[in-house]
Parts: sequence; C-alpha cells; structure tokens
Amino acid sequence: MRLSTSLPGRLRNTSLPTSHGLLPLFEAVVNAIQSIDATGDDTSLGLITVEVGRLSQPSLPGVAGRKGPLPQEPIRSFRIEDNGIGFDRDNMASFETLDSEYKADQGCRGVGRLLWLKAFDTVEITSVFRSASGRCLRRSFSFTAAQGVSGSEPTGTEEAQTGATVTLAGFRPSYRDASAKTAQTIARSLLEHCLWYFVRPGGCPEILLMDGTERISLSKLFEDYMLTSAEVESLAVRGRSFDVVHLRVQARAGIESQIHWCAANRVVVEEKLADKVPGLHGRLGAGESAFVYSCYVTSPFLDEVVRSERTGFDLLESTEGTLLADELSLSEIRTAVLRAAERYLGDLLDEAKQAGRARVEEFVDHRAPRYRPILRHIDPRKLFVDPDISERDLELLLHRQLWDIEADLLDEGHRVLAGDVADGSPEHRKRLDDYLARIDDVKKSDLAAYVSRRRVVLDVLAKAIQADKDGRYVREDVIHKLIMPMRTTSNDVPPEVCNLWIIDERLAFHNFLASDKPLSSFPITDSTERKEPDLLALQVCDTPVLVSEKEKLPLAAITVVEIKRPMRADSKQDSGPVWQALGYLNRVRRGEVKTAQGRLIPAADDTPGFLYVVADLTPAVIEQCNITGLKRTRDGMGFFGYNDNYRAYIEVSSFDRLLNSAHERNRAFFDKLGLPV
Repeated sequence: MRLSTSLPGRLRNTSLPTSHGLLPLFEAVVNAIQSIDATGDDTSLGLITVEVGRLSQPSLPGVAGRKGPLPQEPIRSFRIEDNGIGFDRDNMASFETLDSEYKADQGCRGVGRLLWLKAFDTVEITSVFRSASGRCLRRSFSFTAAQGVSGSEPTGTEEAQTGATVTLAGFRPSYRDASAKTAQTIARSLLEHCLWYFVRPGGCPEILLMDGTERISLSKLFEDYMLTSAEVESLAVRGRSFDVVHLRVQARAGIESQIHWCAANRVVVEEKLADKVPGLHGRLGAGESAFVYSCYVTSPFLDEVVRSERTGFDLLESTEGTLLADELSLSEIRTAVLRAAERYLGDLLDEAKQAGRARVEEFVDHRAPRYRPILRHIDPRKLFVDPDISERDLELLLHRQLWDIEADLLDEGHRVLAGDVADGSPEHRKRLDDYLARIDDVKKSDLAAYVSRRRVVLDVLAKAIQADKDGRYVREDVIHKLIMPMRTTSNDVPPEVCNLWIIDERLAFHNFLASDKPLSSFPITDSTERKEPDLLALQVCDTPVLVSEKEKLPLAAITVVEIKRPMRADSKQDSGPVWQALGYLNRVRRGEVKTAQGRLIPAADDTPGFLYVVADLTPAVIEQCNITGLKRTRDGMGFFGYNDNYRAYIEVSSFDRLLNSAHERNRAFFDKLGLPV
C-alpha cells in the first residue's frame, strides 16, 4: 500500500524558530555549494551570488535632507544564483520527494526546502542542466505551500552554462523582523554558518552578497575573519569519532569565542565558550596577533542525531544516573572538546590565567581587602578572570564566591555539630579544625569589609566638604545623609547605615536616635515641640528608679548633634549652631520624658547632655564658643568644654578637624588592610 504525504501537514510539523529566519537562505547557499561540488570542477571556478531584495518605501517626512544613514528598508526576498549542475533529473526527483535520502551520505535530510516555505510565501526556481545525452535543458517552476511544485517540465535552451537561480520571495514579517537587517551582518552570519566549507580541503566557491550598490565578497570577509590557518584535531569519545577545527579569528567588536556544533557540513548550534575554558575571556594575545578562539565540531554521530530541521540535536545533556547511562551525552562530548581547546591554546591560556589572577590580587590589595582572607577558599579556576574585567563585575564575582562560602559553612556547621562532639577521632578533629579555620577567615573578611566601608565613607566626606568648580559648597543635608539618613529613627534603619562614628565612636552605642524629626514625634518624650534637631540620641544605663530591684528603668543621657553647611557665612537671622544645640537640649528636658514603655523618668532636668556641633569656625561660631566658656583645641580647629549653666559637655569641630580625627582613630585599621589614609 502506498502512503500519501500532505505538504501542508508536513510544513505544520516542521519547526523553525523566528530567531532562525535566515536559515532558509543558508540552506539555499549550502545547496548551491553542493551543486558546484557535484560538477567535479575546481572549486575556485564556482560562483554563487546572493542578491537582497528590499521593499521600496515612500519617503518619510523629515527624511529628505537628513544627515547620517537612512532607516534600513525591510527585506522582501533573496535571490541565490550558482553555476552548479542545476536541477537535473535526479535532483528534481529528490526535490519532489519529501524526506528524500538522495544526498543522505552528505548528511542531508531532504527538509531544507520545507524551511523555505516556513519563512517565505513562495519560491521561484529557474535552472539549466545537462541531460543524459549532454544536451542543455531549462527548467522553471514554482514551489508553494498550497500547490507544491508546479510547472517543472524541462524545455530546450541554447544556454551552455549550467546552474540554478532560487528566489525566496515574500519574507514573512515574523521572521523578517527577528532577522539581521544589514548586508554586513547577513554576510557575516552566512560566513559563520558556511565556515566549514571555507576551511575544508579544496576551499569554498566564491560567494558574493549584493544589496543595492553594496557588494560583499565572503572570501575577502573570510580573509579578514581569520588570523591563521585552521587546525583539525580528531577525538574519540566512547568509540565515536569527532573532528574539531580550531580557528583563530581576528579580534574585533561583537565576536565571541564559541563552539559551533555542526551536522551535514552546516552549523546547527552555536554555544558560547565564556566561563567554560579557564583563562578564555574574549581575545587572547596582544596587538596585531590578538584573536578570538572558535572551534567547529563535526562527526558522523552528530549527523545521525541532528533534528530534521537542523536547529538542534536529539541528544541528552547528561545521561549519568539514568537508564540511558550507556548512551553518549552532549556533556561528555563537550568536555572532550574543551580539553582539546585547552591543549590547542596552551601557553596563551596560561598567560591569560596569570593576568586574570593578577587583576584579582591588585583589586583585593587596593580596593577590596575584605576578600583577602577568603581567597584561599575559592576554587582557583574561578579566579582566572578577564584581565579587563571592570571593578563592578569583579566585586560582584567575589561577593558571589563569599556568599557561596558562607552557605557551604552553614551546611557544614550543621553536619559537623550534628555529629558526636565528644568524638575524639583524628578525622573528626581535622574536620572540626578545618571548619573553624574557614569560619575564622570569613569573620576576618567581615571585619575587613567594615573597615573598608569606613574608608569609603571618609573619602566621600572629604569630597563633600570641598568647593565645586563654581566655588559653591554642598548643603548640610548632603553631609547629614552621610552620617545618618534624614527623617528617620534608629528603629527605621539598620545600624550599618548610620555613620555616627565619624563624630564620636560612643554614638554608635545609642538606645534611641532620631534624625531630623520633630521632637513631638519621638516615642520617648511627651514634648509637643515641632523643632527638628539634626540628630538626637538618648543613651540609657541600667539604674533602679522607683521600682523593685528586679525591674529597672533607664536613666537617659541626651546627645544632640548640629550640622551646618561647610564654609557657611554668618547670618543675623541665624541664632548660631551652638545656641541651637543648647535650645534643643532644653526643650527635651522640659518635656515629661518617658521610656518607650511609658514609664516616667524622674529628675529629667538633671539628665546629662552631650552636644556636638559640626561647623566651620566662622566669627559668629567662635564668638558663641567664647561666650559659653569653651576652650580652643590644640590644633586650633575646634572648641570643647563643660558648661555648668546648661549641665552639658559641648564639642565644636570644623569639618577638617572632624575628618582628621576620624582618620586618626581609624589609621591603624587602614594600615593593617593596606588602605591609603
């Protein structure tokens, strides 16, 4: 019984992703190459022309007289012409047979023409070929989804040159919009798809791509593309043979290292090599010798397992632990190919690895010392980074490694501590010692991160107090935010966001702190004042007050910080930062101060006050310091003292003194980490 085949049904079951919209063109060009090969003549005598047809668009408003390139007109067709053997009787019979096995020995599946009708409305073919008697005949026919092949009967012709012209017309928008638009991009994609034919013995016919007045020779493009001749290496994986073609491609923008998985002398899948070969990051070498590595993998095995549409392979990524463990997997082939790439690149990879590791060392030494303690716990292969990696990307990479180490430690800790703690075996002791050593290094990293952050904060502060190119200084709120986020309380933000240590290390140990909020909003006072001190901290100590010995109430210490704009000019309307700070202190003392639990604190008027004023020493500020009985600091950049009338310790610092003092307090830590002071 003879089975019939439905072309529309076969097309419906043929897959072509929109991202592969140029694949029908590539198939037509490969067919043309094979047709030229079949002539038996010297390949260099072959010629293939690819003409891009575009939709003509009416002039758009504003386009006339526009400078620069015009918008690219949409592609409507491709016309592929060759001087091969043409559509002779055998080729025509194969064309009219779905899933033909006519060129199965070349890896062909007989489905390429189906891809034509997936992306294009119609295909027009004209061919001149020689009959068995040697007479030239001409054949012209159409190929559509609705009618299949129509009008294919040959007629006599006076033409002597054999060949074929295939016109792929009616490029469907879904494929057209997702495909390359420019002639250069199309030519490069075509070259990469057909590169095997260029590197094979005998080479490739001349292929010209024409787009209007633009003509691109793929042979010339290939010469520009390649740095040196290709090298072929044969591999065996589980008894299957594979050929790896190693290529050194001219280093230029947009080219990446890739594995090109091939079948039937065509590229089927392109896989990026980034992060798969240690030390291989973009280009290798330097100067005119710089190149990007790529390889092409071919094998009779890949010809067997390629999908009919040639957009992938029917091959499992891994078969380990499955019922198909005896079957060859893609990961096994890839591992063998990657090892071949490492052997081929040899010393160049070693140089790149050393340069990448040096980049990590330099970054850690000078920019991120927090990662120094954990470097020895990171797989060295993960530190073979691109020598040109940005500081941002390197920071992210190291942070991910730190996170992985911390996650592993958490898991290891559960397993170590879940065992018998009293187990005194050497194995258990070693395991415990290793675990504790890693914990120690991670904690050192945390401390280094904290100190490094302080260094960055001081750098930002130093820049903030400088005048800009116009001689202007930043507003006080910029410095305010650096020390403590505005309009927040310590209940709103985590401690690491606050940089109160810049003013005084003791301010880091407060029980409640408010930043630029009205006194009436403080949950620890009953004040109705709407005044907004820059910073107000309430420290507490455990002292029994009006309660039993077992229940203690805190006695508050009030700290006020007032910040003024750098080099702020004196103003008659301005009461001055020292008076403002004292005013805030008094207003808090007059309120009926309560704890957060609502318990009254007696003798609130006796609550000690600590006032910090950060302002440059203008004449008005100096006068306020003298009136309140403060003494000048030895460096002359501040005042300090205790005022009996206000029962408050007052410290006034210029921005330079504030910065210098913070540097001095942290100098020893910066020196230990190798950070510049």
